[in-house]
Amino acid sequence: MLIVALQTLRSRWAGFLGTFVALALGVALLTATGLVLNATVSAPARAPQRYAAVPTVVTGYDQLRVETTNGVDSQPLGVPSGVPAEVIDGVRRLDPGAVLDRTFYAQLVRDGRGGGARTGHPWPAAALTPYQLVDGTAPGDDGEIVAGTDAGVAVGASVPVLTVAGVRDYRVSGLVRPVPFESALFFSEAEAARISPRVDAVATSAGADAVTGVVGATGGRVLHGDGRREADPDRAADAEALVTVNAIVGTSAGIAGFVAIFVVASTFSFAVVQRRREFGLLRVVGLTPGQVRRMVYTEALAVGLVAAAAGVWLGRAGAAPLGRWMTGLGLAPPWFTVGPATWPMITAFAIGVLVALAGVAAASARAGRVRPVEALRDAAVEGRAMTPVRWLAGLLFLSGGLYLMLSAAATDPESVVGRKWYTTVPMLLLVAFGLLAPALVPPVVRLVGLPLRAMRGAGAMVVRQSALTAARRTASTAAPVMLAVGLTGSLLGATATIDAAKATERRERIAADFVVLPRDTPGLSETAVARVRAVPGADVLASRATTLYVVEGGETLLRQSAEAVDPGALGRVALPPVAAGSLAGLDDGAIAVNAEWDRAVGDEVAVWRADGSAATLRVVAVLDAGISGAGVYVTPANAPAGLTGAVYVKAHPGTDTGALRRALAAATDGLAASVTPMPEWAAATAAKNRQTTVRGLQAVLGVTLLYTAIAIVNTLLMAVAGRSRDLAVFRLSGATRAQALRTIAGESLVVVAVGVALAAGAAALNLAGMWLSVVRLVGFTSIAVPWAAVAAVAGICAVLALVASIMPAYFALVRRRAISAAAARE
Repeated sequence: MLIVALQTLRSRWAGFLGTFVALALGVALLTATGLVLNATVSAPARAPQRYAAVPTVVTGYDQLRVETTNGVDSQPLGVPSGVPAEVIDGVRRLDPGAVLDRTFYAQLVRDGRGGGARTGHPWPAAALTPYQLVDGTAPGDDGEIVAGTDAGVAVGASVPVLTVAGVRDYRVSGLVRPVPFESALFFSEAEAARISPRVDAVATSAGADAVTGVVGATGGRVLHGDGRREADPDRAADAEALVTVNAIVGTSAGIAGFVAIFVVASTFSFAVVQRRREFGLLRVVGLTPGQVRRMVYTEALAVGLVAAAAGVWLGRAGAAPLGRWMTGLGLAPPWFTVGPATWPMITAFAIGVLVALAGVAAASARAGRVRPVEALRDAAVEGRAMTPVRWLAGLLFLSGGLYLMLSAAATDPESVVGRKWYTTVPMLLLVAFGLLAPALVPPVVRLVGLPLRAMRGAGAMVVRQSALTAARRTASTAAPVMLAVGLTGSLLGATATIDAAKATERRERIAADFVVLPRDTPGLSETAVARVRAVPGADVLASRATTLYVVEGGETLLRQSAEAVDPGALGRVALPPVAAGSLAGLDDGAIAVNAEWDRAVGDEVAVWRADGSAATLRVVAVLDAGISGAGVYVTPANAPAGLTGAVYVKAHPGTDTGALRRALAAATDGLAASVTPMPEWAAATAAKNRQTTVRGLQAVLGVTLLYTAIAIVNTLLMAVAGRSRDLAVFRLSGATRAQALRTIAGESLVVVAVGVALAAGAAALNLAGMWLSVVRLVGFTSIAVPWAAVAAVAGICAVLALVASIMPAYFALVRRRAISAAAARE
């Protein structure tokens, strides 16, 4: 069997070329993404940066640790606790020269918006990195600062600086050379203590053992050696970025694997259909069905081994550029690098071989069923296109997709917003439509072929009847088109529908006329919020994001997002959907939770605030979570001080909204804030979310389009190459070369139309199921269909189909005379 399989590959190498390329690219992507994933989980330990010039650092705790029935559970604190005063005194007794470091928000304001540095420190902490003073002097009094040379300010200049409290002018006394991990402003020690009373770290030259004895078991963390890295300011951001990289490359790898299996299975299935007579001849000369199946498996194994090896080589070469691309987009930390690793390459190689064998499984079974009499068949009409196994598999995948959709709509509508849901369900439906395609092709061809009925001439009839009589061939060649168009419509349509639902939810839950937002800053200062509240003729709701911690079921400590709001304005400016209770009772001892908390009105809930302080709050309202998952509210007393994310403003009846907008703009002038009408803000937010989501899907869809382009070209080249005799007969019947080419082009366009129709059916089911879930969450909303993207992908498929069919047909007609071609297979 090995010799026969290798001879087949040698003589039919063109038919296996598309499969080889698709497999090689799939393994290359799996190798590259595997190496990236390995780099995220085994990133080399970085040397300490912020406290590189000091041997020992004492910090407050950045973890909340709570005793549960399963032991001690922990979560990162939203606001790390400071170093206790008694610990500071003890360290200073050991080392009178110990430096107190405070880290707080501080940013220059330029032209009414934020710019440059976003971190403030006391000047003595500059020596801990160390920063180098390159111009001017250290801050001499509380009205001076030192900035980085990249801040765009000069020594002696007076500049406005925004902090949590508000804006104040400072004189630039000096400039330091910036460091890679942060851009900071330095204040006098007294001014830094006024802005941020909390001491975040104590840096000392004393030994770690002595400091540990002073700190004790509960006074803070003692960091030394490489452990000082845990106090670097970019550690949390880097960890979050690496999680994002994991999600992106993991999704891309999953989609790539699915597409590779789909393409390989489709290609091998079509190859078996074309080689029916060949298998019949092999049966005539004595091969058993098992030997035929083993021959097909051997062919797949040979292609898989070579393609997997080539893919591993390509993937290893492309892993480092992929990492640099992610770093350039800001998805990965600047220091992120991708190095070689053994297990991703071995895994990708093995997956490539398994994909080849899995893709040929159905085709080998069909090849084994070919009877010896098939060698004598020469009918253009295919036999039974659907086997019982294919019917069963197709209906199982279809049932699985429908079950996931309906069960989500009935019991867990919130799950539709998850990436796993809206990438898994389309795959199930597309596989189902691909398996059922031979049964669906005849009615679909009759539908898309209606315009051909109105056309005169034999060409239109031949195009239509060719697709009808060769349903299996049409299904195989239409499958890549269905995959490309279906994934584009399903993925982009799902994310667009979710974004539209979120926009609907925002409009329904916020009754404000204007929203005051930060301009290039992390948030609004206390001064800005106070000035907005002072504007007459409106209700004002300030919202500050915070974090709460709760023990779920006595077993697990969970971190929950919440909003700290003004309770008096909550029911007037924002309209959260209340399922039980009332927001009127929200006060410093109360909380409004969403249904996911599984709490009832009147329950007492033990929570921990963002800084780790404990509180017991009374549930006064239970809210519907909605599609965004929001719906937990507390008062500002239960949230540490910080920047306000947004201020919503609703005009009183009779108030001139134009005058109100001008008054708000005047009140916030120079405070790095902007006043935006609610419709504009909602539209801009939706567009921003859509852009972010689409950017994340571009890599996935790019891989899909590349694969399907290969599959379209490969299957159509195989189809046209196997129809040279049909072309010759068409010529002998009196058709010109141009008519023959037009017929081939028409058949290709019909195939593309069939693929688009099948994709539309799968995408419509997927989006309809998602819409049912979304309606349960936010009420009636529209289904967003990415018409432009779908049309573009369909157009690309049509162009590829025309090129891949007309060119080989033209060369076949030019190279061979009609009579010799017609007799070639006699």
